[in-house]
Amino acid sequence: MSGTARCRRPTAAAAIALAASCLAAGAMAAGKAVPLEMEKSASAVPWTRYADWPKTDWKEYNTLTALVSPPYAPPPRLEGPVTGDPRNGERLSFDRARGGSCVACHVMGPTTPSMPGSVGPDLSTIGTWGRSDEWLYNYVHDPRSVNPHSVMPPWGAHKLFSEAEIRDIVAFMKTLREPAGFKDELENPATRPVPVETRDNLDPFVNNAMEAVEQGKALYARKGPAGKSCASCHARPERLFQGWAATMPRYEPRMKKVLGVEEFVTRHARATTGDDFLMQGAENTVLAIYLRHLANGAPIRVDTKAPGAKEANARGQAMFERKIGQLHFSCNDCHSAGANKWIRGQWLTGQIGQVAHFPTWRTSRGEIWDLRRRFQWCGVAIRANELPPDAPEYGDLELALTAVNNGQKLSVPGIRH
Repeated sequence: MSGTARCRRPTAAAAIALAASCLAAGAMAAGKAVPLEMEKSASAVPWTRYADWPKTDWKEYNTLTALVSPPYAPPPRLEGPVTGDPRNGERLSFDRARGGSCVACHVMGPTTPSMPGSVGPDLSTIGTWGRSDEWLYNYVHDPRSVNPHSVMPPWGAHKLFSEAEIRDIVAFMKTLREPAGFKDELENPATRPVPVETRDNLDPFVNNAMEAVEQGKALYARKGPAGKSCASCHARPERLFQGWAATMPRYEPRMKKVLGVEEFVTRHARATTGDDFLMQGAENTVLAIYLRHLANGAPIRVDTKAPGAKEANARGQAMFERKIGQLHFSCNDCHSAGANKWIRGQWLTGQIGQVAHFPTWRTSRGEIWDLRRRFQWCGVAIRANELPPDAPEYGDLELALTAVNNGQKLSVPGIRH
């Protein structure tokens, strides 16, 4: 990496700002900007989804780059009461293959399967609420017909259930007249204990990702094809990078986009050491973890005021609200409206606390995920096509989400289930 940094140890008041400038100190002293390769993609081309992720192409539904979901249309008019097979409706309501099923968000009577959610109201007695058949049908077909701000998927309008299947679901809902019974507090989302992460993520005997710190340190010192290593220009990383990662991501005016640590590593290494550390590749990940690990304990301080950064932050905030995928969810549906509630057996957190531990060891997957991979999976989980990790939209979203977490202290690598 480039530039001979000559930063002195900063005072406490100036620590973060000065540490952030150390990376470019040598280059700027010579009247140059930090060298970046700016023409090629920073990720694999063509981008392909991970081999063990769903393969379905949801091109008919919104992504962060395209608004293509079918426009809202009123549900079909019903003639007379809804008739259907309540037993089949029960099966459909509990079928996890259909977008997670109704019980991902609702308790639904005595036969509710294990680990229901609480994002939506308990429907165990909805058959006694006096709702008309048409009201029930319309809400399942497309809740926007009743509540424009609903976080419930448009099950019929987005082709998750057919008209006949919705009739069966409504027939089942009409039978729900008794509260659910739970065998213990873990099954009841109203009494299920909120998970608390108590593992020491910086203990190498607890967190497998701590191995990446040593791997990143070795890679930092390894010479690339150009005959230089990161250490060739930045010989004292413990001083130079003690706060830099806490200022990332950052808007890069030359590229007119936001760069996170991972994309910066790719582009800066190409321009200096000659290495090609593609985003979400093993080398990129361990080097990004090492650089963040050096900044552990530093409070996040990303810039959203500078020209370009302000606009990028506004775009990212708007993306929090964008409904995407066949399930028609936005970031805010899960992490604002649905925050501090259960979706099946998963506890949905708010936006605060979402970024300071990334990259993170996912114990449920046995692998490290950076924040962009988390964004990608959020999309795929709600049946939306993901973007390449260097997509400008992910940069805007990362900046906006990180800005919400300003003041939170880095602790990398993280560990989560």
